[in-house]
Amino acid sequence: MNPIELFKKETTENITKQANDSGAVAAALDFMRIVNQHKYSYNFSWMGRPIIQYPQDIIALQEIIWQVKPDLIIETGIAHGGSIIFSASMLELIGNDGIVIGIDIDIRAHNRIEIEQHSMYKRIKMIEGSSIDPNVIDQVCNLSKDRKRILVILDSNHTHEHVAKELEAYSHLVTNKSYLIVYDTIIEDFKEDYEWKDRNWGVGNNPKTAVWKFLKSHPEFEIDKKIQDKLLITVAPDGYLKRIG
Repeated sequence: MNPIELFKKETTENITKQANDSGAVAAALDFMRIVNQHKYSYNFSWMGRPIIQYPQDIIALQEIIWQVKPDLIIETGIAHGGSIIFSASMLELIGNDGIVIGIDIDIRAHNRIEIEQHSMYKRIKMIEGSSIDPNVIDQVCNLSKDRKRILVILDSNHTHEHVAKELEAYSHLVTNKSYLIVYDTIIEDFKEDYEWKDRNWGVGNNPKTAVWKFLKSHPEFEIDKKIQDKLLITVAPDGYLKRIG
């Protein structure tokens, strides 16, 4: 076995071992429960804009984009713009004609200005409106025409009902062997006494419950467990869905 294949084999074995280490899995969850109360994910930026993601999930998304090489990335939820700028910068590195569509119900003026002045804005199209509004969905579908490889990321309202509607609205756009990524499924794994201040979601009502229901009627998708197994610290357990048919 050549050195490159040997390294890959050893890495796969290490990932399997850590995923089966109940102590490591529990420690990762405890870490996330603690630091989430301090808004840990707000501490990071990408090319000057807050990205509001865990570094582990940023690296995982980089790997996925490099592997899939999409020419369209659809993201629900813009916030400060770091995530769509990250996706745009990855498309810039790939060098194709790819674009990012960012959707948010409220693109605040100060964030819009910063995004539109960014060097990566040339690859970004923003749509203001609810991601489950039929008019918004129609706009996205029209922009998706003639795109060969499409990746979808859901990260807006985290209630079961909203995410379930997003899944039905955008899943058909995901091309074979690409991904449908659903963030903040970790909400289901936090204990019921965890406080979600001023939020409409919690245990039993969150993106993971929507994913579980979605998968029952969509066999063309499966959870790519190897991603969460290697990350351990991730906001998206059971949320990295790969299209297999």
